[in-house]
Order: sequence, then structure tokens, then C-alpha cells
Amino acid sequence: MAGGLFALLDDVAALVKLSAASLDDVAAGASRAGAKTVGVVVDDAAVTPKFVEGVNPARELPIIKRIALGSLVNKIVIILPIILLLSQFVPWLLTPLLMVGGTYLCFEGAEKIFEKFGWIEHHQEPKKESKHGKSDDGDAEKKIVRSAITTDFVLSCEIMVIALNEVTSEALLPRAIILVIVALAITIGVYGVVALIVKMDDIGLHMAQRVAPGPQKFGRFLVQAMPKLLAGLSVVGTFAMLWVGGHIILVGTDELGWHALYGFVHHLEEPLAAVAGVGGFLAWLVNTFFSLILGAIWGAIVAGIAIAFTKLFKGGKHRTAEA
Repeated sequence: MAGGLFALLDDVAALVKLSAASLDDVAAGASRAGAKTVGVVVDDAAVTPKFVEGVNPARELPIIKRIALGSLVNKIVIILPIILLLSQFVPWLLTPLLMVGGTYLCFEGAEKIFEKFGWIEHHQEPKKESKHGKSDDGDAEKKIVRSAITTDFVLSCEIMVIALNEVTSEALLPRAIILVIVALAITIGVYGVVALIVKMDDIGLHMAQRVAPGPQKFGRFLVQAMPKLLAGLSVVGTFAMLWVGGHIILVGTDELGWHALYGFVHHLEEPLAAVAGVGGFLAWLVNTFFSLILGAIWGAIVAGIAIAFTKLFKGGKHRTAEA
């Protein structure tokens, strides 16, 4: 009897150890997968505050909450089952899909640079008005949320596919758990930061009205820093997209059998990687630099083709209308 009890306790202890090891593996996988999505995450945090510009301050947080919930639906309900099925039954599709996503990131980054230099114009649709000539706040809010969730869907696809690519060696269930953790952590993190960013000026104004000079000064600093923070996030997001997108293209071409680009960069990394203490960091810098350059070139080519096709289409449409 006692032997049976001890055997049962041994089995329970072994099960606990196995579960703990599995949890460690899941946590490590989630950390590894999440780290690779940094470029898209920064861009997501930079893009989202623009959707609530000009909105009634009382509605900013409710709108962000609705966008965050929509983002979770995008990641967990729509994207996750699709990419899990693909990874389980047609894993060879992941590299091409990842490269398509990387190309999109490079395109978005290059397009933002083109807009910055005034080479292309960024058009925004005017607000629709109701029959009484005033903007319908309810419809406008729905349109804002719908537009933001649509944009988030593209970014969420990139986040989930990049994350999946880091854990393809895991079994199906741990893979699914890791991706759910990544989806929850990134969504909460991104939209929590976005909520703080969009309310930063309100917090600053409130503190600026305090009697004590310390809070007043800090409040004015927050108000003045808000535009600079958004501009800085936009710049960092653009470079992060080009870097991540370029790295995806660099690795993808190597995996598909064209080794020249990756081999060139790896050849430059090798002597620096041998430097004591900082070798890993120096090798990473080289890889990041060339990934950024590749992303910028790749994105500029794709953006140039897209712009040419757009102008050609508009020109043909204009000539048809005149005829």
C-alpha cells in the first residue's frame, strides 16, 4: 500500500516536473517569437494613435478599447487557425508567405519615406456628413474603428507569421499556446502604450494646472513632448519595418536556394563575431545594417512599381472618362 502511494507520488512529481519544463519551453518560445516581431509592433504602436486624432477626448479610450478587441479577434480567431493549419499540413508555404509579408513591410517603409520627401502624396478621405450637414459621430466612430482594425489585420498577419516562424519545431499544441500568448502580450502591450500616448497631452494639461511648480513644469513638458514622441515613433517604426522586412527577405532567399545575399552578409559577420565580449553585438549590427539597406532597396522597387501602376491606371481611367 505504502509502495503504491510512493509510486503514485513519484508519478505526480514526474508529471509536475514535465509540466514545469513544458511551461518553461512555452515561455522561452513565446519570448523568442515575440522578440522577432519588434519591427511590426513598433509600427503598430506608431500608426494607431493617428486614428484618434481630432476625436472627442472622452471617446479616445473607448475607441482604442474597441480597436484592441478587434485586434485580438484578428490574431486569435481569424489568423491563428489559418497559419496553424498551414504550418501543420503545408509548412513549405511559410517561407514564401513570410517573404510576401516582408515585402509588404519593405513597401510600407519605403512608401513612408517617399511621403516624407514629398515624392508621393498621402490622401485622407474627408469625413462624411449627415443629412443635417454635421458629421455623424456614431458613424464616424464606427468608420474609425473599422479602418483601424483593417490596418491592424495586415500588421497582425505579419506579427503572427513572424512569431510562428520561430516556433515551427514545436508540436501543434505548444505552438498554438505560444502564439496565443504572443497575441495577448503584444495586443495588451501595444494598445496599453497607445492609450498612454493618446492621453499623454491630457495628463500633461491636468498637471500643468496644478499649483506646485514641479508638476506644472512636468505637465508642460508632456504636452510639448507629445508631437515629438509621435514623430519619433513614426521614424523608428519606419526603420524597424525596413530592417525586419529586409531581414525576412535576406533569410528567405537563402532558404529558397539563392545563397548569394545571405552568404555575403554572413561572410562580413564572421570576423566581427570573433571579437571578444562584443562580437555577437557587432555581428548583429552588420546583419541589421545590411537588412535595412536591402529592405530599403526592395521596398523602393516595389513602391516604385506600385506607384507606376497606380498612375497608369488613373491615367487610363481619366482618358476613358474624357472620351
